[in-house]
Formats: sequence, C-alpha cells, structure tokens
Amino acid sequence: MKTYLITGGAGFIGSNFIQYILKKYKDIKIINLDKLTYAGNLENLKLVEDNSYYTFIQGDICNKQLVESIFSNYDIDYVVNFAAESHVDRSILEPEVFVKTNVLGTITLLNAAKKAWELENGFKKGKKYLQVSTDEVYGSLGATGYFTETTPIDSHSPYSSSKASADLMVKAYFDTYKMPINITRCSNNYGPYQFPEKLIPLIINNCLNKKPLPVYGDGMNIRDWLYVEDHCKAIDMVINNGRLGEVYNIGGHNERTNIQIVKTIVKYIHDNVDEKVNENLIKYVEDRKGHDKRYGIDPSKIKKELGWYPETKFEDGIKMTIEWYLHNKQWMNSVTSGDYQKYYEKMYKTK
Repeated sequence: MKTYLITGGAGFIGSNFIQYILKKYKDIKIINLDKLTYAGNLENLKLVEDNSYYTFIQGDICNKQLVESIFSNYDIDYVVNFAAESHVDRSILEPEVFVKTNVLGTITLLNAAKKAWELENGFKKGKKYLQVSTDEVYGSLGATGYFTETTPIDSHSPYSSSKASADLMVKAYFDTYKMPINITRCSNNYGPYQFPEKLIPLIINNCLNKKPLPVYGDGMNIRDWLYVEDHCKAIDMVINNGRLGEVYNIGGHNERTNIQIVKTIVKYIHDNVDEKVNENLIKYVEDRKGHDKRYGIDPSKIKKELGWYPETKFEDGIKMTIEWYLHNKQWMNSVTSGDYQKYYEKMYKTK
C-alpha cells in the first residue's frame, strides 16, 4: 500500500487530486498537510473526510519539526507538493510571503524526504518527490511558438520567480544527490473548487452578483486552459511512470484571450441563468504590472512517453465549471468572506 504526502491538499488542484486518486485507487493512504490559508478550505474535501485511508494534518510546510515528524510517523512513498502561494497579483503586493512558502517550504520538504529516504548508496526504491509547478516560469511568448521542457526559465513576476527558484532547487537535489524527483509544469487550470480570485471563478461570481467584471488592459492576453481533472490524470501518470529527474509540461491546447473567457461566461449565464447579465458589466482596468502576453504549452513529451493527452475540450469544461459554481453558491459565499473584498479592491483598484 502506497502512502502519499500531499501538501496543499485543501487547495484547488490539491483537493481535486486527492478526490481523483482516492476514487481511482483502493490500496493507498493519503496524508494531507495544509496550512489552511485563505485559498485552502476543508469544505473542498467533504466527500473524502470520512475515508479511512485519508488523514488531514493542519500545518505549514516551512515547519521543519512538523514535516520531519510526518516522515517519522508514516512511511511516505510519494510527496506531491501542491502547497504554494499562487496568485500573481498577491505576489506583487507581498513578494516575501511567496519566497517563504514557495522556496523555503520546498527546501524543507526536500530535506525531510532526503533524510527519510536516503541510503548509503542511493535512495530507497519506489520513492518519489513530485514538484507541481507552472508554465509561468518560462516567461512570455510572442504570437507563435510554444513552451517546451527545454525552454529557458525567464520568470517575470514574484510568483513565477518563486516557483522557478523552487524548481531549480528540486532539480539540484536530483543533480547533486540523485534524489528521485519529477517536476510538472502546467498551464492555467480551471474547474471545481478554484478560489474566486482567479479569472474564471471571479467572473462567474461577479456575474451572479451583477458586479463589474474586471479585465486587465485590453483583455488580449492569452492563456492555455487545462481542465483540472486532466491535470490530475497527468500528475498520476508522472508519479507512477515518469523518468526520474525529468520535467513534464502539461497543457490543454486550449488557448483563449482573457476577454474571450469573460464573454463566454457572460453569454452562458445570460442565456441560462439571468438575462440581465450582459457585456455591459465588463470593466477594463489598469493592466497588471509585468503582465505576460501569452502562454502556450507543447505537451508532446508527456504524450509520447506516458500516453497522456487532455481529454476535456474547453467548450465542455467551461460549461461543467460554470454549472459546478451555480450548484455550489454556498461554497462560493463561504470562501469569499473575510478579507476577500479587501484584496479584490487592491488587485483591481476598484470599489
């Protein structure tokens, strides 16, 4: 029976991954370590909280004593590190928070895993540390071309730079110690349980409340969108069959401009929920500092080596996502309480 230490498992992608693998496998144990910051919510895991193979531990990945105690108390086979401060706008406001969690937290996890797994002549068999990263570490693309695993790192925001720093440390542990690791770099995820500071849930929430729909700059920045369950499948494949030391890009081949995304959501809600919701709600706001123009991933490597491909077409995934939020308004209201409005006003310079 394999035991996973999943960090940041109460967040968006982490909670989807926990649900995915508990549904797929009947012979695994999950230890979920999460600090429960504003973006981490145990309501995301209501469906599995009574599962006897699932254990939740509240704590910070920067807490060396706590992390080492987990490795002492459990025979951890896989570490999957989702734990990260992940919003670019917040990183512009508080870069030091991102360095602490994303860089120093990663080093704490690496050191604890190395200590538990290392033998005199290598590492215990069947162990792996997987770092979940982002395509943002590559910087920005022009009108053509795609990021590959050999694209040089050229991060621009405090967020992406903190993730790039963590990636380089993970790679260093493989190069220096031959520690069993993989790094995955994904495009923009969307789907259930995403905190509504990110574009898609933010626009859905504002539509439902008839609030202005903030769009940075001219709205023509392009992102590649990946349905979160497709991402979970890819991570599972890399854990089980990824070549040690390798980086795998995970992309959806679903490039859209930000304004296309906003208008798609507005149209769906106008046609199916409330005809008073329309494009008049769109409000162009001051562009984000250092806003990357375009991201696009070439996932050929993971397709060729592991047989993964994005199964969810954007047209289907966005409908499923909107419907999930429509059926989970209580969840939305819960997670947007507290300091949400304060940060919203700072990020979009609106009240």
